[in-house]
Amino acid sequence: MDGKTVRGARCTNGTQVHLLAAMTGTGLVTAQREVGSKTNEITVFQPMLTELDLTDTVVTFDALHSQQAHARFLVEEKNAHYIAVIKGNQPLLHQQMKQLPWRDVPLLGKTRATAHGRDEIRRVKTATVTRGLAFPHSAQAVQIVRRRRTVTTGKVTLERVYAVTDLTAEQAGAPEIAHRVREHWGIENKIHHLRDTAFAEDASRVRTGTAPPGHGSPTQPGHRRTPPHRM
Repeated sequence: MDGKTVRGARCTNGTQVHLLAAMTGTGLVTAQREVGSKTNEITVFQPMLTELDLTDTVVTFDALHSQQAHARFLVEEKNAHYIAVIKGNQPLLHQQMKQLPWRDVPLLGKTRATAHGRDEIRRVKTATVTRGLAFPHSAQAVQIVRRRRTVTTGKVTLERVYAVTDLTAEQAGAPEIAHRVREHWGIENKIHHLRDTAFAEDASRVRTGTAPPGHGSPTQPGHRRTPPHRM
């Protein structure tokens, strides 16, 4: 799930076009909606996904959409699963997750990759939620520690990312969860690259509602009934 303002395209009132899209792990955009200038992405989340068959699908999204209502919608109405990244927009839950006894949790996964001039090591831990977190249907808490080193300068940065999921440890272990979170970051890059490079949306001067069908018009959601694998 990813939102993007299309810099080159504008509505008839002069505002920039803002799109929210759902993409599978294979790069297929399964749903897309315009975010109105008087609303935000959060209000578009459920309407965009309503018509999709999400049964047993694992849905990932950025922290903006880590909303309790979204989690209930996915699990209770769509029979789907979620992995929600928790940041400062959920301050109580973020603090609760930071205070979990992570030092007592064993390291369950480690990956290393070098690309774009950076050497990155990711360490992942998961903990079964027994007392419950302040998030609907939560079953596991996740901590991913990302250590990045810039090859040319040697500068090292450390980032701790927290997430929560309704998937139990039997349904998804730490390596799989880490893979899905990493794949989500890749999906964000895919959809931005697709729009900016393949369709040159940021250079577009098409006004909303004037492009022919199938040419990336913001009024054409490109909705397909193909069941998505993940978003």
